[in-house]
Amino acid sequence: MISPQFPAQVVQFDNGLTVIHQEISATPVVVADVWVRAGAIAEPSAWSGMAHFLEHMIFKGTHHLAPGFFDQAIESRGGMTNAATSHDYAHFFLTIAADALPNTLPYLADLLLHASIPADEFVRERNVVLEEIRQAHDDPDWLGFQALSEQIYQDHPYGRPVLGTAAVLNQRSPEEMRCFHQAHYQPDKMTVVLVGAISLERALEMVNQTFRPFAQPVDCPGDSAVTVPAIQGVQRQTLRLPRLEQARLIMAWVGPGVDQLQYSYGLDLLSVLLAEGRTSRLVRDLREERQLVQEIYSSFSLQRDCSLLTINVWLEPQEVSRVEGLICDQIAELATHPIPEVELSRCKRLLCNDYAFSTETPGQLAGLYGYYSTITHPEHCVDYPHQIQSYQGDELKQLASKYLSPSNYVAIELQPV
Repeated sequence: MISPQFPAQVVQFDNGLTVIHQEISATPVVVADVWVRAGAIAEPSAWSGMAHFLEHMIFKGTHHLAPGFFDQAIESRGGMTNAATSHDYAHFFLTIAADALPNTLPYLADLLLHASIPADEFVRERNVVLEEIRQAHDDPDWLGFQALSEQIYQDHPYGRPVLGTAAVLNQRSPEEMRCFHQAHYQPDKMTVVLVGAISLERALEMVNQTFRPFAQPVDCPGDSAVTVPAIQGVQRQTLRLPRLEQARLIMAWVGPGVDQLQYSYGLDLLSVLLAEGRTSRLVRDLREERQLVQEIYSSFSLQRDCSLLTINVWLEPQEVSRVEGLICDQIAELATHPIPEVELSRCKRLLCNDYAFSTETPGQLAGLYGYYSTITHPEHCVDYPHQIQSYQGDELKQLASKYLSPSNYVAIELQPV
């Protein structure tokens, strides 16, 4: 059942395709955002990077659309389009004047359902992806996070880079990509979100006309399901990188996934309490008062199979051990001391304000609905402010005790050569 507060309509067609629609008559545009449960988690390990590479190849045309035609058609009408791939999803979106949608949505649907993946374009675009991989390997923050992911997730697909590797991609073929596309770009794995100046009746009619016919599903290689392993003890790795002027320290703790979604709200609060804003505990202690770090911030991310809380620090190389110990002291205190109400109120206010600011435009709403629809249920997105406000200090204390331990975490240290 859809939450009565959920402002959009959710309709599922007989073939399993989900449509989410919200009419906003005050805007002259429509955002069409198509989400597919075909991210890197769907790849077999031997095809690592296939989902992201396919995102590129989707735009290389169909038997009816030449490469580059789609971008030209959107831009000539004053619109914009883009795409992204993560572990849990791939999504493709366009923003266009409402009166231009009937002439452009069919192009997007044709690309997604009938991508031809021509062999010559496959070779050319692979070089583009390989350059992305080379650039990533020049980024110390990417290298640090990838090392962290491999340490935490081990054999789980979350431990593999979404971009894949040059060695694997150079062995892949257009035929394999066509197999992956035909297996996963199917109606039961796809959500079409339309937000803006379009009625529900017109939106459903347009999607029904354009998102068909789907290709016959095929079997595609896949890995056996792997659970995210628990972190046992302190797992540390040091990378020494050229051209690195300051050291980096990344510390991470794993939480539950969408099957225990209620806990993610509390971990989001704990992340803000620790290191978001000048008055947060770690920023105030380590940067403002002790002046041991140049920068420190926390990050909380939710994925289908797990959540991840990370603390990122920029500091002088000789201060890493001391700072890591002080962070562990603060982590231990979360599980043993009550959180003052004034501090908790600040965290709640910050997260609820961020949520409000992230739901102001049709594009933001379409992305929010599509993301939640892909990893859990779309109506859960409107529960966020209520869930945040409902948390009490004692609940956060118990949550910290369960998931944040100074004795069980992964630390990645980046040091100059």
